[in-house]
Formats: sequence, C-alpha cells, structure tokens
Amino acid sequence: MTELAVTDTKADAPKVPTLPDAQTVTAVKHWTDTLFSFRVTRPASLRFRSGEFVMIGLMGDPDPKTGKQKPLLRAYSIASPSWDEELEFYSIKVQDGPLTSRLQHIQPGDQVILRPKPVGTLVHDALLPGKRCWFFATGTGIAPFASLIRDPETYELYDRIILTHTCREVKDLEYGRQLVDSLRSDEMMRELLGDGLDKLVYYPTTTREQSPKMGRVTDLLRSGELFRDLGIDDFGPEHDRAMVCGSMGLNVEIKEILESHGLREGANSEPLEYVVEKAFVG
Repeated sequence: MTELAVTDTKADAPKVPTLPDAQTVTAVKHWTDTLFSFRVTRPASLRFRSGEFVMIGLMGDPDPKTGKQKPLLRAYSIASPSWDEELEFYSIKVQDGPLTSRLQHIQPGDQVILRPKPVGTLVHDALLPGKRCWFFATGTGIAPFASLIRDPETYELYDRIILTHTCREVKDLEYGRQLVDSLRSDEMMRELLGDGLDKLVYYPTTTREQSPKMGRVTDLLRSGELFRDLGIDDFGPEHDRAMVCGSMGLNVEIKEILESHGLREGANSEPLEYVVEKAFVG
C-alpha cells in the first residue's frame, strides 16, 4: 500500500521543508579534506544500470528581488550497484563551488534533490562482448566503476576486470582501496572473483606523492609498463573493452591511446570496444 504525504495541521507539529524530488541522507564519510562520500534513500520507482549518473543538488539562495529559489544541480555518477537499496555518491569538495561548498556539510537526516532520470554511457550495453574490461579513472571518476565492480553481471561478462585509479596523493586512493578490499573479503563476491581473487585487478597510481606505483596512467600505457606489470601482451580490439571516466585531459589522451590499438568508441545505440563518460564533472 502506498503511503500518502499528509500535512499535519496541529499548531505544535514541526514543519519539515521538503525539497522537490527529495531524498534523505543516510550516511556521510569524509575521506580527506577534499573528498567525501554519502548515501541517500533510493526512490522506490528508480531503476538504473550500474555505471549511470543522475542529477543531485540543493536549493540555491533566494533571489534578492523575487525571493524565489532555484535548485543547484550537477551530474553525479551512482557509486552503488543497481541492486543496492540505497544510493551512494563520491564527491570532491570545492570550497567556492556553488554546490559542493554546501553539499560537503550535509548530515544524516538532511535532504538532497535527486532527479530520478539515470543516464550515461559507462554501461555494459554500450560495449561489445570481450575477454577483459578496463576501467580507467582519475579522482572521483572512480565512482561509476565503484558501481560496476559491485555488480555480478560485470564478472559474468568478462574473464578479467582491471580497475586503474590515478590520483595525486596516496590518501586520495583510500576510497577505492577500501572498496576493493571489502569485495575481496565479502563471501558472496569471492565466488565471483575466483579462488585466487584475481578476476578483479586493482592498479592504483599516484602522480605527486611517493607510492608503490608512480605515474600518470596514460604514460604507463604509452610506455607499455602497465601491460608488462599485468603480464598482458595481446591488448587490442579482439579481447579488450574499456570505460573511461575522469578529467577532460585524461579522456582525450586515453581515447587516442585506445584508438591507436584499434579500439573504437561505442555508445548505447552502437556498442563497440570502448566508451567515455563525457558528462561527468569532477
């Protein structure tokens, strides 16, 4: 039975403002002084494919003249898998950003705007069948892949999943590291990852702070070091599929590298060997 929203007219009843398309924050975790994640309730009617994004936001300040408020919205990849009962998001903090300067202060119980119209190209439907699937991410671009590596379908479609994540400092990798560790220790996921847990390969790199693997993933690809590290000598359109999410610079460079190996850019309407999320901001 569907519950109806009823307005309590009692004088002493607290007034709870409701945002348009409102969802309630259930958890917030601050990873660094520039990165945080949060979870919100999931609209009962929302259906999405792992890897898609939605518009998230808050109401802006009232217009000085009219007093009206407009929503401040931006695209956020859903970091939780399609089967999750809640929705998870991973965000940067921009101190003077119109939205994130405010969004970073949300607490459990607060409301956010969530437009329930998921879209995006980082979905399995946009790729032809293959043997290996590469997820190339920088910064918060790991969010859609956080969804995909928790989706059982990912492991049914590919023999090997390779998640690369490039950040400036080691602490910026913590969200992804903890996520991969949690999957490898999860009993249900262990069955999907195989006995050696090697079906999911995690390849983190840093560009500023010293770490076990230094360098931009684009440089590691061009030099062949990444392939040598993973024992791959047959990268190409026959076996490999790829998804890319990060800065505009990364997107452009990775596209050039993939196409130099013979991979072609696909889309929902025309599945091919790789896809790039052009709408992602972060």
